[in-house]
Amino acid sequence: MEQVEKLRTILLGQGWELEKRPYMHFFGQRERLSVSAYEKGPKIVLQGRGVEEFMEFTLEPLVLCEARAAAPKETAQSHPPEWFSPHFGIDESGKGDLFGPLVIAGAYVDPDIARHWRAAGVQDSKAIGSDGRIRDLARLILETPGVVTSVVVIGPERYNVLYEKFKNLNRLLAWGHARVIENLLELKPDCPRALSDQFANPRLIQSALMEKGRGIQLDQRTKAESDPAVAAASILARAQFVDWLAKESRALGMPLPKGASAAVKAAGCSLVRREGAAVLGKVAKLHFKTAHEILSQTSCTQLLPETDKYD
Repeated sequence: MEQVEKLRTILLGQGWELEKRPYMHFFGQRERLSVSAYEKGPKIVLQGRGVEEFMEFTLEPLVLCEARAAAPKETAQSHPPEWFSPHFGIDESGKGDLFGPLVIAGAYVDPDIARHWRAAGVQDSKAIGSDGRIRDLARLILETPGVVTSVVVIGPERYNVLYEKFKNLNRLLAWGHARVIENLLELKPDCPRALSDQFANPRLIQSALMEKGRGIQLDQRTKAESDPAVAAASILARAQFVDWLAKESRALGMPLPKGASAAVKAAGCSLVRREGAAVLGKVAKLHFKTAHEILSQTSCTQLLPETDKYD
């Protein structure tokens, strides 16, 4: 029963909405994952998409770990050894959102930092549904003893200029990843390795690095966010992204929604009709298909860039 209440507290802290159902302590659902805490047992049943990630990053380290006296600390034997070796993790936020900046962040881990962050619930930002929880974890990361981080925020106006230059999102991302790695190496020059999610040929990042970064080992792999350093980077990037959106929304007096949905398109049309076409380039990524649709529907096609549309 103590573990059920511990899980309830964690889920509420992550922004889950819980409800009472027959024979259950509670039921919660977010996106395509559901958590059922049955009274009999008690028993926890997970269903849907993301079960493995929830087990790995929430249930096991934050709920079950306290009952495992034989394993008080995570070790290289319980998870891939490279998670606990000194390295940088790099991740980004905002690349799929019409409004807001592209933010690329990096963080350094050693064995102690990696164990500390995992025990505190640091995980891929996409698995955290609450902006408040993102901000709390970002503060925890930045306050960790020995922490080394770097965050590069590319606001929409700068982003649109860079996209015109690179003509390709992967090349722009590689440039941003390289800048973060270079910044981290200024603070931790002996770090041997950097890891990021697989988004392009690693040679794109390698070619974008300057002299200081060309000796570092660059690794890319799918689902890299399971790595503590990459997970921390994803949280730092997301925190900067949501803070930027919140600040600009207040300044404009209207919400700038996340993503590139119909609601985002409606908000963009409303904003352009109220403020004029030029405002879109200050708050949005103009090469998105949604930006083209907004400008077309508001008869502002003079701002349409001659680039591939990304959505």
